[in-house]
Amino acid sequence: MPDVPGVPGVPGVAEPAELAPRAGLLPALAAVYRAQLSRARVARIPLLFVATFQSVGIMILMRGVVDGGDGARAVVSGSSVLVVAFVALNLLAQYFGHLRASGGLDHYATLPVPPAAVVLGAAGAYASFTVPGTAVTAVVGSALFQLPLSHLWVLVAVIPLAGAALAGLGAACGLLAPRQEIATLLGQLGMSAALLLGVLPAGRLPELIRWARDLLPSTYGVEALARTFDARPDWAAVGLDLAVCAGVGVVSLAVATWAYRRAAVR
Repeated sequence: MPDVPGVPGVPGVAEPAELAPRAGLLPALAAVYRAQLSRARVARIPLLFVATFQSVGIMILMRGVVDGGDGARAVVSGSSVLVVAFVALNLLAQYFGHLRASGGLDHYATLPVPPAAVVLGAAGAYASFTVPGTAVTAVVGSALFQLPLSHLWVLVAVIPLAGAALAGLGAACGLLAPRQEIATLLGQLGMSAALLLGVLPAGRLPELIRWARDLLPSTYGVEALARTFDARPDWAAVGLDLAVCAGVGVVSLAVATWAYRRAAVR
């Protein structure tokens, strides 16, 4: 038998093909983001309508209880960020819980992409998907409670930062939960916490509940948006709230990336 080209002296053995180089973080992140955004656009549009209508309905109900002032600002900002919590926290926890339970993580584990690209791409896609609903909720709420619309541009910062923090938390819940049902439960509990602790005015909550509110990542996005409804917003305080939200987002996404690595090798 003649020698096979490329492997001198070893008859019948072909030279192994070289593996493709590992994709860089940014190209891999862009690819995962586009794929997840396309999937979410098809599968999650009905749920986005549900999230938006839910938040608008809450504001309509609260309109009979809250007339204005700090209460109105809390209701509108909390309801707006609630759309982000519904999609980025609740649905992402369910998605990663299902992915782990169904063996879908094995597919991602075989791709030459960094684990961070998978987590960040999915989190970014789900957070981006909340933009229309959050904007609609903020505009409708501002009109309903007669709040100024001039500073709603701050949503450009609030949505990605709050979305990153909540999406990282949701992904971590889905990846660390031992069962898919528990991941769904954790996502629902997180969204309920964002509803109860974000929409209700902080001044009317018991002291113990306020401490729990401070631990919720979405709180700082809610506070940042609420401050912009003042006649003269305290932009330093707004920036501080957004900085805290960004810091929590970095930590939660790092935890989610670690959880992905842990789940992918099991």
